[in-house]
Amino acid sequence: MMRRSSHGFSFIELIACLAISSLLLMIALPVAETSVKRTREGELRRSLLEIRQAIDRYKEAADAGRIQLEVGASGYPPDLQVLVDGVVDQASPSGRKMYFLRRIPRDPMYPGRAEDNGQTWGLRSYASPADAPEEGDDVFDVYSLAAGVGLNGVPYRDW
Repeated sequence: MMRRSSHGFSFIELIACLAISSLLLMIALPVAETSVKRTREGELRRSLLEIRQAIDRYKEAADAGRIQLEVGASGYPPDLQVLVDGVVDQASPSGRKMYFLRRIPRDPMYPGRAEDNGQTWGLRSYASPADAPEEGDDVFDVYSLAAGVGLNGVPYRDW
């Protein structure tokens, strides 16, 4: 009687291993995609909060008379770059500047490439309605230009 020594896997065993591996991969891939999307949405939420708080601080300083405004101006910043560049504090005898942002955060959901982070955001002026935001003489609010919908079911534009 001749003994046959077996080395390695049979074809059936190999197919079974591949089937189990592909099944596990099919389960893990959507979970990983959701995790990445959740992380980017968290970045979007933080970036929106950071910019909106800076806009609010600018408006408070303008209302307190610490920022020189033109007659009839709303008191909101003329653009996002002013928040980074700073404005002269009218209450400071030395003409010291007030800064509201260190840098303009990039919209993590922005679909394209932009050299300037400020271009990744949609801008809404004080004079435009909330349901149809338009740019104008000032920046009252910012919104995402991304076309997608968040995990919460709300379009990124409406965050």
